[in-house]
Amino acid sequence: MKVIAAYLLAVLGGNTSPSSDDIKDILGSVGAEADDDRIDLLLSEVKGKDITELIAAGREKLASVPAGGGGGVAVSAAPAAGGGGGAAAPADEPKKEEKVEEKEESDDDMGFSLFD
Repeated sequence: MKVIAAYLLAVLGGNTSPSSDDIKDILGSVGAEADDDRIDLLLSEVKGKDITELIAAGREKLASVPAGGGGGVAVSAAPAAGGGGGAAAPADEPKKEEKVEEKEESDDDMGFSLFD
């Protein structure tokens, strides 16, 4: 990630095609070690490509990755059910209410406030 971050910093600084030395200089300025193999791999993958197009393609790929938790399952189940999208919303509301109640119960259990 640090190699990619250094590459993006160089691009943001106006260098449209940073070299290996540019990336090493950026990493060296913050005391990070530069791995030549990773730098060469990154430069070979992005050679001749527009960084904005690469970022857009990455966002599209990340959009299909599940974010985890139960919410992702409910969202994907609603489109499969067709008209069942309206039924999924009321199921979420009681969960929210339960979470609020749990917070209140945990406050009661402590018996004191940190700010009193």
